[in-house]
Parts: sequence; structure tokens; C-alpha cells
Amino acid sequence: MPFEKIENLKPGTNAVFKIGDYVLKIFVPAGIGDGYGTNIDVEIFGMRFANERKVPAPKLIAWGEFSDKYRFQYMIMEYINGKTLDEAEKYLSYNDKVTIGKKVREITDKLNAPCENFTSVDAIEHSKNDGEWAACGFPPSFLKERLEYLNTLKIENRDKVYCQCDFHAENVLVDKDLNVYLIDFADAMYVPKEYEKAYVASALFCFEKPYMTGFFGDYKTEEIVELCMTYLPFHAWGHSTLAGNFKPVSEITSFKVMREKLRELIEKEKAANN
Repeated sequence: MPFEKIENLKPGTNAVFKIGDYVLKIFVPAGIGDGYGTNIDVEIFGMRFANERKVPAPKLIAWGEFSDKYRFQYMIMEYINGKTLDEAEKYLSYNDKVTIGKKVREITDKLNAPCENFTSVDAIEHSKNDGEWAACGFPPSFLKERLEYLNTLKIENRDKVYCQCDFHAENVLVDKDLNVYLIDFADAMYVPKEYEKAYVASALFCFEKPYMTGFFGDYKTEEIVELCMTYLPFHAWGHSTLAGNFKPVSEITSFKVMREKLRELIEKEKAANN
């Protein structure tokens, strides 16, 4: 790497720095903080898969590790000069948002493709034990119904593809020419492509009509409701997505209420942009 000024970039779980035309990402090792430790192999697989499939994303340059008291793993990738979607949004017109929706769809169509199973995490089993749903304040009646739903849910391997699974506004970069790039592949899973689409609609776009039109085309409210009802209850970030869209979540006492609130919000966003 060049000997240049080190600049802090917006961190997520891990430390991220800009050094010249490169980004250095240092992973939190297991045993620090909550002891989780991100699996660097998942991110390396994702970036290489994205690069191979010509997805607009940073090019992976190198990776490795160093040790003192803890084992620190790191990745080096190219720097993308753009703003995160949440930063860029205030400058975007209706048509700009439609264009971005279309480009995000181009990314998911390339990325959500068959691949080898690259992770040991089973999305449904992981979700059954996810305490964040209770921590977010979802009432016991909803938690009980969600668990009952997960216990009956089956996904065939033939339906599974690569999904980035963290398609939120801080992981989507937009440059001055409205080119769109995807970053951060650490939370990827081997799940149906609809798992990705449900999160894109609810977390990235928050159901805003121009983005939704660009991504889905002439979408029907009930189709989006059904998509979210099927996949958000076991999405790794389903709890925070619903909590972000509906306050307080203590009012979501059942799947029926969740369905009604989704329908109401989608219709509201459609009407607001007519």
C-alpha cells in the first residue's frame, strides 16, 4: 500500500480506513466486545463473487492477518468515490431515484445467482434464536407467532442463491453520474433471492415509490406485502427494519397487524409520490 495519509471512513462493525486510492478494513476479532468476530471468509467469497459477476463493487486487492494479543484479519480493496445513498438522497430528483432503483435491480439480478454454499449459517435456524426481536420490543404474542411460522418454514436448496443481505443505504454508494456501487459483503447468506428483495424494498427504499418503480416496475401493493410477510420474519435484519418503519413495534401484536401496517405504509408511500 502507498505511504499516504490515513483517513477514517464511516465504520460499521469493523474499523475502516482510506489510504490513498485504497480502503483498509480491519475486522473485530472474536473475544473483543460481544465476542462475535466477523467471518472474513464470507466477505472474501462475496467480493470475489461480485467481482467475477461484474457487479459494481470495490475490487478486492489483498487480505491477510496479524496477531498480538488477538488475531486481527484485514482486507484491502479499491476506494469508490461516491456518497452513501442516505447522504446523496437530498440531492436526488424523482427520476434520479427511479434510475437508482433500476441500477440496484441490475445489481441484484447479477449478484443473486446460484453458487456453492459459502456459509455454515442456516438463516431460519439462526433467526429462531435471535434475541434481537425481543430486545426491539416486539410483544410476546408476535414473538410466539413468528417462532411458529419459522418452525413450519422450509427452503429447498435449489431455491438458494448468493444474497448480500445488508442492502441498506450506508452500503450503497452513488457517484456524481448516478452510478451505483455495493459495499460490505460480511453478512451474506445462502438464501432465496426474494430474501434480498424484501430487504431492499423495506430497508433500502423504505417503500418510496420512485425507487420501488425503478426496481420492481409496475408493482402491486399485495405482492410487496406478501414478499415482506414471507421473508422479513426470518431476515437477519428483519427486526430493525420493522422497528425503523413502524413505531412503536409493541403495536405489532400479530402477523395480521404486521400485514395491515405494511399495506398501509406501502399505499401511503405510493400516494405521497403521485
